[in-house]
Amino acid sequence: MNSQLELLRETIKRAAAEAKVILIKGGNTKAFYGNTVARDEDNAVELEMATLTGVINYEPTELVITAWAGTPLQIIKDQLDAAGQMFAFDPPSFGAGASLGGMVAAGLSGPLRHGAGPLKDFVLGAHLLDAEGKLLKFGGEVMKNVAGYDVSRLLTGSLGMFGPLTQISVKVAPKPLEVATLQFELDEQAALDKCLSWRAQPLPISATATTQEGLFLRLAGAPSAVQSAMTKLGGTRVADQTASVFWDGLREHTHDFFKSNAQSQSTQGLWRFAVAPHTPALGLGPTLTEWGGGQRWIKSDQPAAKLREIAASAGGHATLFRAGSGQSNPADGVFQPLASGVSTIVRRLKQEFDPQGLFNPSRLVWGV
Repeated sequence: MNSQLELLRETIKRAAAEAKVILIKGGNTKAFYGNTVARDEDNAVELEMATLTGVINYEPTELVITAWAGTPLQIIKDQLDAAGQMFAFDPPSFGAGASLGGMVAAGLSGPLRHGAGPLKDFVLGAHLLDAEGKLLKFGGEVMKNVAGYDVSRLLTGSLGMFGPLTQISVKVAPKPLEVATLQFELDEQAALDKCLSWRAQPLPISATATTQEGLFLRLAGAPSAVQSAMTKLGGTRVADQTASVFWDGLREHTHDFFKSNAQSQSTQGLWRFAVAPHTPALGLGPTLTEWGGGQRWIKSDQPAAKLREIAASAGGHATLFRAGSGQSNPADGVFQPLASGVSTIVRRLKQEFDPQGLFNPSRLVWGV
């Protein structure tokens, strides 16, 4: 891959010399995510990452895979699946072209994040090209390899603001021996109360979701643990194939909750609320709840400032994930504005990695 890396480096150097904006492009399945800014095509360069493809190192017994950033995500998932392993954080693809680099740059996790933790906890190492075309290396391929600040986690969810990822090492996990999904006929608040009561119990819960059809609970682990939990919790078991389609639909936003919004050209935006799990039902509009109440997808056309204020009072933040039909993005961006202290740190980091502000300007933080 040295020749492809060299081409990317030369493109960056040339763009820097001409003071052109650099737009990092992977599989383009998450192009809708983040802030969109009108660009002068004559003053912008697309940095195509698809040429950096292939698995560099994968030894199943080590539970780590290292690959080039442009590697299609499905190829990696298939290789893991063949070895009985998976990405525990359940990343969405949103299309066939999704890449490993896009997965990490977007930082999004799926329903199984409830039991496994967020994507950033699984990134062990990453390589990055800076604004001078230099290759910077952070972390490695083992868990305990970082002295000081873990920059690999910093790059997760950064949407390319610090530069293009070229190589990534990710911790993977064995697939559970047993999986079962239960359904409970509960409304949103009753489901939230139930999930809260389960948090203090040693149950093999890997995912939860509340829709108009009720509360869905995914159990995963040793067969004895799953069977014991099913006996204790009750509910109605969902057929495995139906359950698989359901959880995949939540991860990829093909579930009716997400599809109906797009197909009907709704003027309501799709908001992603991250709040404390014990937060009561917010009553802001049609809602789909995940992660035991920690993540709430809400359709609303209320002002961004009001929604963000409500999210902050619940110990979290709100993101306009997809704007409604005819709806413009908030003037200060789709993400909740950073607190002054955090903003200062982010701006300093941007100055360190990309002093000219070349890479994906304003995509993550408005004005940066």
